[in-house]
Amino acid sequence: MVAASRGTHDRSLTGVTEARVRVSIVMPVRNEGSAIGDSLGAVLAQDYPPGDVEILVADGRSDDGTREYVQALMVRHPNLRLVDNPGRIVPTGLNQAIRIASGTCIVRVDGHTVIDPDYVSRCVEALKRSGGENVGGPMRARGIGWFGRAVAAATSVSFGVGGARFHYSRREEWVDTVYMGAWPRRVFEAYGGFDEEMVRNQDDEFNYRILDGGGRILLSPAIRSVYTVRGSPRALWRQYFQYGFWKVRVMQKHPRQMRWRHFAPGAFVTVLAALPGAALVWPAAWGVWGVVAGIYLAAACAASLWTAKRSGWDLMPVLPIVFVILHLAYGTGFLVGLLRFIRRWGDRGRPAPIVPAGEAPA
Repeated sequence: MVAASRGTHDRSLTGVTEARVRVSIVMPVRNEGSAIGDSLGAVLAQDYPPGDVEILVADGRSDDGTREYVQALMVRHPNLRLVDNPGRIVPTGLNQAIRIASGTCIVRVDGHTVIDPDYVSRCVEALKRSGGENVGGPMRARGIGWFGRAVAAATSVSFGVGGARFHYSRREEWVDTVYMGAWPRRVFEAYGGFDEEMVRNQDDEFNYRILDGGGRILLSPAIRSVYTVRGSPRALWRQYFQYGFWKVRVMQKHPRQMRWRHFAPGAFVTVLAALPGAALVWPAAWGVWGVVAGIYLAAACAASLWTAKRSGWDLMPVLPIVFVILHLAYGTGFLVGLLRFIRRWGDRGRPAPIVPAGEAPA
């Protein structure tokens, strides 16, 4: 277990003596009609006292019945509130909800995620005990259908997702980012809100901001949830392309948090794309290309065998395809992002301010 005495920061819930801490759960959603019933139902079923919880659903102008579903539930749940998110993206929705939140603790829940009944209780306990600026649990992935199950399995091993430990770690440890997150409200007052430029990777950017400021982030396996992954090759490619694309801006804003592993997918795609062109003047480049591709495919097949042994042998035929999509999509997105944002090195932008709770607009 992580020692609670690490660090000297005073932005946490450490020292709070009240039996209960008021919690604001913020849910950024848009067109989640097929999933909102399960995700919001799990939030409403928490073992935390309802009188100490407010639930703020920030809806990005959904047109699939999501808003109407939430409004119908509000009749029976007075602690549930619908917040309009005209920006329609996750960071603007989070900031809209956090600005009006009244809780001492802010807990994020996403629309494709089902949290365990003790999720909020575990988050509050971990914040009070550890003194961390952010706590969260591992991402337990769930897939629907054959391809979806393979995606869930591939994104739960290090070969698929690299060093992002919240995908697969099963021990409590200090990390550089977690899934979703829970924070003392004053962390937002100190660091600002989520960066509204970041259509994707806004959680990475905010966590790096915490790390740059000397804060700490705790991964606790006791904080449990289940995330439903993308279920088609096209949706998976689009998701990881965007992750790679926006990772460039995260790195530009927080260069001290760069790691060699962040460049690996982009370097791999660069080699695969550049060698055929080089072969026009250096025929041996085709041989190098074959060696590189062969080594990668061998590694992907080995990782697929290991993953299928854990998750089901029926997934073996599709796992190599999933790994290829994950890596090529992310790497391609990263390279496109480098070109798109080539003139923005040193441009860190400004995060949206979050005023103290007593000054928040009604």
